[in-house]
Order: sequence, then C-alpha cells, then structure tokens
Amino acid sequence: MTAPARTRDSAELIRAEKPVLAHNYHPLPVVVARAEGTWVQDVEGRRYLDMLAGYSALNFGHRHPALIDAAHRQLDRLTLTSRAFHNDRLAEFAERLAALTGLDMVLPMNTGAEAVESGIKVARKWAYDVKGVPADRATIVVAAENFHGRTTTIVSFSTDETARAGFGPFTPGFRIVPYNDLTALEAAVDETTAAVLIEPIQGEAGVLIPDDGYLAGVREVTRRKGCLFIADEIQSGLGRTGRTLAVEHEGVVPDVLLLGKALGGGIVPVSAVVANREVLGVLRPGEHGSTFGGNPLAAAVGTAVVELLETGDFQRRAAELGVVLRGGLEELVGKGVVGFRARGLWAGVDIDPAIGSGREISERLMREGVLVKDTHGSTIRLAPPLTVTGEELRSALDALGTVLGQA
Repeated sequence: MTAPARTRDSAELIRAEKPVLAHNYHPLPVVVARAEGTWVQDVEGRRYLDMLAGYSALNFGHRHPALIDAAHRQLDRLTLTSRAFHNDRLAEFAERLAALTGLDMVLPMNTGAEAVESGIKVARKWAYDVKGVPADRATIVVAAENFHGRTTTIVSFSTDETARAGFGPFTPGFRIVPYNDLTALEAAVDETTAAVLIEPIQGEAGVLIPDDGYLAGVREVTRRKGCLFIADEIQSGLGRTGRTLAVEHEGVVPDVLLLGKALGGGIVPVSAVVANREVLGVLRPGEHGSTFGGNPLAAAVGTAVVELLETGDFQRRAAELGVVLRGGLEELVGKGVVGFRARGLWAGVDIDPAIGSGREISERLMREGVLVKDTHGSTIRLAPPLTVTGEELRSALDALGTVLGQA
C-alpha cells in the first residue's frame, strides 16, 4: 500500500522552487492552493482577497461557474484537433467575438504576446499588399513605457531596460514616441508606416490613462495618413474599465484589436487578433498559424466569456464599483498615497516612497490578507475580479489604509 504523499508547507514549497525553476519572476511569498470567486487560499488554509486577478486574466473571478461548466463539458468531448481540421466550436467563438467587438474577422491565438506578434505580422503584410510599402521597409510606431509582452521582437521596442538588457540584437522596424503625445506620434508616421500600436491604458507602466482626446487623435492621424491603428486591449479590454473595450470611452474603433488574458476566463490561454476583412483578409494559408490557436477547449471557454460580456452586467459592475474604488483612494491621498489613476476597476496607486517601495507595500498588504502587485518604484496596481463586492472592495481599501498608517 502506497503511503500518502507528504504535504509540504508554504516555506518548503518556495524553497523547493529555487533550484528547479528559472528565476524570471519574483513572486510574493504566498503559495496558493485553492480559489473561489475573489478569494484564494494558501496551503496552510489562510485566505486572501485577490486584488490583482491575474493581471486581468481573472476578470470573472476564480472558477466562475459558467466558465468551469463550459470547460468541463468540452473536456468530455474534444480538446484539440490543430487547425489541420475544422472543429465544431470555433465558428461560434469567432462569430460572437466579432459581433461583440463590432469587427469582421478573428485570428485565434493563445497568449497575449502571440496576439501582439500576430498583429505586427498582419500589419506588415497589409502594408506590403495593400498600402504598397516597398518590401522589408514597413515601420510601426509605438509608445514609450509600453508593455506588449516579452518575446524578442516585442522587447525590441520596449523602453524597459530590465526587459531589454542582454537580449539583443533587436528587431528593426519600430519607432518609439512618448505616450500621450499626438504631435510626436504624427511626426513619426510617414509613407512606410504600417501601423500605430498603442495600449489605450498603459498597465505595466502604472495604469497610465491618456488625456481625453488622445485615442480619438490617434484614430484621426492613422486614418488621415493611411496606416492602421492597433489597440492592445489584452489587459484593458473585456470589461475591466467599465466598457467592453477601453477605446469605447472615446468612441474609437481601431483597425486591429488585440485581446487575451480574460478571454480565457482564467482557465486556458486564449488570445485573438480581431479586425475587419480588408485587414485580416491579407493572410493566406501557410503564412501564419498555431497548433493550439482556436482549439475546441479554448473556443468553448472563449465563447462562454463572450456570453458573459454580452449581458453588459460585468461592464456595469466595473463602472459602478469603480466609483467606490476611486472614492476610497481619494480618501487616502495625503495619508500615504501621493496620487493615483483609475478607470473602472483598475487603478495605479503611487505610495509615498518614504513609507515603502511598491514591493514592500505589497508584502505588508499580503500580511493583512490582501494580494496586490507592485509595478515601478512605489506604485502598486489594484485590479480585482469584476465579481468583487462593494464590501470586499472597501475591505481591501481599509487594509491599504491600515498598512499606510503603520509607517
């Protein structure tokens, strides 16, 4: 008779990772074993309020019943065919995602970085086939302080030296301009420009929200100068800001939309490039692909995610509870918070550096039973599941106030 496996505690599990896992992350010292809704539980049974939601991958909370049910039902039928064959779930997923976004066609991928890479390839192909840019001359304009992923091409146009240093040589063809600067953006666009690639809200940079009119200005410049507007909504999209898409706050429709994270419901990696037919139609068989992109399990979960968003309930919750979040943060300004930026259920909070770094504040909040993540310097991010209650949100804000008051 086999003896039951010994359960290792959090400290032992963290120690066990060090010799066998690449050290590309510096996670908080909490080992999550179970989760439900807005709460997670570590191996010792301690509960924490999740105020990060997997960088928006868990917009609908941990193990949302409708999404878990969709995954279970599909697991019992079919999980993978590759795109060598059709499957019976992909058409509905593409139809409903296109309808939700108001665009025509979907290119299904897996991770957010894959969606960005795919968007870049589509834009270049469009530039050569449609715009008439000479071969291998296409350029793409991007914003400083961006975060679009960590592949070699994407870090080529990052301004974060931690992401870049030691990974060259870098991919050419990108022009970096300051974020939220229409004059600089327009000056960088010329006859070789295939696209302008922008995050409507810069998440990793600290939830930076551009001035009113910036996104509309990007749309006007790209339309007038004959290039594509690619909106990276991988983190800002699918309900996070109180709208289905962050660009909707300015009534903007981009040429190309990049989605990911929440599209997989926190269950499987699902991403997509969504665009009109005249853009995505430039791809021909064999020019791009993915073995797992559009797999039946991903399509089933993705369809269930779209179905949740079609009701508008989550967008409304994010908008309404965003008022609570903003109000709570306003009360903390001058009491350890020196400033913040918030839209919907998403906020970047700048802590007085004299009180602690973002990492230190995150660790102190963890000890109060609240999980957040730092970004640069003394800034922390708050992005709870859209299923969070007002009471839970106020509890997290109270915990932040307690931590700031302990300094």
